[in-house]
Amino acid sequence: MNIRRRSLVASGMTLLAAPGAVFAQTPGKTSRIGYLSLRSGPESQDEAFRQGLRELGYVEGKNISVEYRWADSKPDRIPALAEELVRLKVDVIVCAGGGTAVILAVKKAAKTIPVVFQTGGDPVSAGFVASLDRPGGNLTGVSALTSDLNEKRLELLKQAIPGVSRVAVLMNPTSTNAAALKGLEAAARTLKVKLQVVEARDPQAIDGAFAAMKRERPDALLVANSPMFFAERKRIVGLAAQSRLPGIFEGREFSEAGGLLSYGASLADNYRRLASYVDRILRGAKPSDLPVEQPTRFELIINAKTAKALGITIPQSMLLRADEVIQ
Repeated sequence: MNIRRRSLVASGMTLLAAPGAVFAQTPGKTSRIGYLSLRSGPESQDEAFRQGLRELGYVEGKNISVEYRWADSKPDRIPALAEELVRLKVDVIVCAGGGTAVILAVKKAAKTIPVVFQTGGDPVSAGFVASLDRPGGNLTGVSALTSDLNEKRLELLKQAIPGVSRVAVLMNPTSTNAAALKGLEAAARTLKVKLQVVEARDPQAIDGAFAAMKRERPDALLVANSPMFFAERKRIVGLAAQSRLPGIFEGREFSEAGGLLSYGASLADNYRRLASYVDRILRGAKPSDLPVEQPTRFELIINAKTAKALGITIPQSMLLRADEVIQ
């Protein structure tokens, strides 16, 4: 796979300490990190978290140990795994994939243990923290939410395929709120695009959602953010290909799986930033005093191979703007 890369503007904000810094921990003590995910096993973003720890001078098996717990895409397993990490008396718990279900389960189980999360939603409205600037409890972390992300995706889809007039929107109502949908509908009116909103609350509903789309014959597909959709991304991209629906998705992982377009925050960057939160907490910082960060880096990825298969010619101006074009 040939990939053209264009460097991104680096964030002006960072929580990273200098590598090799002296740890403010008891001599000889090995800090213990709990790491809980809805996924079935490690993926590239999990390695980004581990790399972030290494850059900060942490070595697994020496000055830290990490208790990994994977829920195998079964949300009902999350509460028991969260309780297990609490019984192990870990120093901090990282919620590393699974969205609201994971974070709420850990919040309920870990009354006093510091918790660091990565979420694609609004941590304030979800009840994780009191505010972004002053979380106020034992939770803090990174939120990939921006208010107009889906509107921007719709605009990019229209730029890539100017003739698009009907767009199917696949959304999980547990992940996308009414306000976000209203913003997307307003953007659609401006762009003169008609939306067909199709819901899928669980993996079992995805096939039916695509069947419903097919009946309306949309020109393209927009998939809203959802941990469940992320976990099912290969299947969703495959169904879009079968339906010959050009789509735009939440992140590069969808384009790497064959999705035409993706636009969103860098998941790898977010996970590296989780490591910086863990570092500060192990040095004595309180989660209540660590502001929740929001993304400063967004990526536009284009899969040229998929475009060719669909018979779509992406405008040259858009190819030049892309952060990565997968050939």
